[in-house]
Order: sequence, then structure tokens, then C-alpha cells
Amino acid sequence: MFKRILVPTDGSEITARAAKAAIIIAKEGGGQIFAVSVRERFAWGGITEMNAVPLKEFHETQERIAQERVAVVAAAAKEHGVPCQTFTVDTLHPWEAILSIAKESNCDLIAMASHGRRGVAALLIGSETQRVLTHSDISVLVVK
Repeated sequence: MFKRILVPTDGSEITARAAKAAIIIAKEGGGQIFAVSVRERFAWGGITEMNAVPLKEFHETQERIAQERVAVVAAAAKEHGVPCQTFTVDTLHPWEAILSIAKESNCDLIAMASHGRRGVAALLIGSETQRVLTHSDISVLVVK
């Protein structure tokens, strides 16, 4: 049974389904959840009059959003009596942060969502789930 399950969350409905699956697995096996949300990076285009949001405000907003996302997972885990630790990170490549936190937390499973993008959309947008699957040394549960 899996005891230490990492749940990356972007706040979407599909991510909530992945969290629910992870919580059920953790509850049945006496495990715990580690929830992570990756903060969006500031898009540097130079500081101009056109920048609508100051840098500090942008970072504070991103942290608030990330905290809200992991809080949802933590609340769901608490409802089921499953311990949950939360993390927020700022990174250029979310998949790298996901794998790093999984390793640092000694996780034995990563439960994450797949938005199911195919074709050109998958090529242009990319898939963090696909990258985690490709580079992970631990088991990955993909929820669609």
C-alpha cells in the first residue's frame, strides 16, 4: 500500500478528482497526503507603464492562490481523517518541482490529473503529467 502520496494541484476540477483518489488510497493504507501548488512565474517583459500589476502584488497574489489550492486538498484530507502537509513553490518547470518535493518528502506515489490535451494543443501547451511520468522513479497515478 502507498503511505506517502504527493498531490499536485492547479485548483481544477480534474485535480480535485485526483486528490480524492489519493485521499481514498491514503485512508485505506493509513497513509498521508502531501499537497503542492506551483505558483505562476512573473512574465518579464520589462517594466513599463503597460504593466498592470506590480511585481510584489503579483507574487503575493500567486502565493494566495497557491495557498488556497493546497488548502482545498488539506480540507478534503482532514474530512477523511488523513494527515496532509502542504507546499507552494515558484519554479519555471512544475514537473521538476513535483519530482523534487516527492523525493524530499519520501513519497511513494504521485497522484495527479491529466487534462487530456492531444495533438497540437499537447505540443504547444505541454503536459506536466507526461513529464512527471517520463522522469519519475516512483509510481504515478494519473486521473482523467
